[in-house]
Amino acid sequence: MKTSASDRLREWERTMRSGTNAARCGYALIAEGLYLEALALSRALLACSPSEDESADDRVAAFVVTHLNLADLHAEAEHTAAAAAWLCSAHCALMSLVRDPAADRDLQQAAVRHSRETHAALLEHLGQHGNADTVLTALRAGCMSFMASPTSGRPTLH
Repeated sequence: MKTSASDRLREWERTMRSGTNAARCGYALIAEGLYLEALALSRALLACSPSEDESADDRVAAFVVTHLNLADLHAEAEHTAAAAAWLCSAHCALMSLVRDPAADRDLQQAAVRHSRETHAALLEHLGQHGNADTVLTALRAGCMSFMASPTSGRPTLH
């Protein structure tokens, strides 16, 4: 039987809830394993065709939340470079989606909205841990994604 996107989204939610519970109980390795499982599910959600039973926003949110939870887990363990890497990965993936001319327009718009969260998380990381080249590079990549179109005055995706 074929798994629908809404089934994958519910499976993602269950997996994330289990990961969060494990993290709260101090089982960081179990939490990380569950979050990595959820990450695979969220990537599958982004790759699947849009359907009426789930929104592009939910699919992008799953991807972002998973990365943020992985970053938080590593930050709590004082693995700041790994935390930064998860934040950068999420932000850069969103920027790639925004720039992809073949991407679904609804997914692109959701990526723009959720990039605010990843941008803020990267800035917070800089504020707490100081400058990190990877974080600065990810922030620059995000800023370079949006440029004014000379014909419409609207932001365009490059």
